[in-house]
Amino acid sequence: MRKLMKTFPLILALTVLTFFRASAQMTVQVVTDQNEFLPSEAVPVGVKITNLSGQPLHFGADEGWLTFIVDSAEGRNVRKISEVPVLGEFDLESSQMGTKYVDLAPYFDMSQPGRYKITALVHMKDWKQTIGSAPKTIDVVTGVKFWSQDFGVPTTNGAPEMRRFTLEEANNLHEQLRLYMQLSDAAELRVFKVRSLGPMVAFGFPEEQVDRTSHLHVLWQTGGLTFRYSVVAPDGTLMKRDAYDNYPTRPKLRVNADGDVEVVGGTLRATPAEIPVAAPVTGIPTTSLAPTEIPAARTNSTPPAVPAK
Repeated sequence: MRKLMKTFPLILALTVLTFFRASAQMTVQVVTDQNEFLPSEAVPVGVKITNLSGQPLHFGADEGWLTFIVDSAEGRNVRKISEVPVLGEFDLESSQMGTKYVDLAPYFDMSQPGRYKITALVHMKDWKQTIGSAPKTIDVVTGVKFWSQDFGVPTTNGAPEMRRFTLEEANNLHEQLRLYMQLSDAAELRVFKVRSLGPMVAFGFPEEQVDRTSHLHVLWQTGGLTFRYSVVAPDGTLMKRDAYDNYPTRPKLRVNADGDVEVVGGTLRATPAEIPVAAPVTGIPTTSLAPTEIPAARTNSTPPAVPAK
């Protein structure tokens, strides 16, 4: 028993030493663009890897080289639906940093509101070591629903499938008030997609319209004089995303004579792709004169000749 008590601290010390050696050779960090998500929303996370080993490293050749652990901060069991597929190989030279992005929502059940901790594990087969990140904390919060409309999607058996567009605002996000779109079945028992449409202001009242092709049109205010306009397809795909200025009149949604929904009023902002790029200056034109063509400089040492009378 005494021998076991003596060897246990030694084993623990060797384990800690191995971890710090691995951490000194490579660092792993989980990063996200936002810290709050709605239930069923995509949860894209980035795993930032920094190579400090002094040699080139290759990642992605082995299946399962990157895995994740998701825990509930409240102690609830987080169901793992399947392994997270991490595709694509890449190399990192010494002192280089790379980030691999994956969406964890389809692979872990984070549909319940609460706080979750995400840990990334990089398994180095050649080193026979696993390097883990510090846990990254995110919050899954509920939104406030303020509009919904059912619509039909044609099917092959004749009877249309009824779905529902729902707009909600996440007014308990700590970062910014945002507008969300939820696509579900008519009973909201199955959620197909939750998408963030963008920031919004508390004093704005979004306009929404489902057109004759079951596309959702949304126009909402994002600032004192700015608006955004989005079109969402029946499968949840974002088809259009425009920005408008409140000049010379306020933009509004209108159904035209053909039955199509359009924006009237306001001024459409140009997208970055539509802004012309100035051609770079390749050179400044110069004029070359022969030595005999260069005018002589006049000096004050010799006064001009005075004509004789």
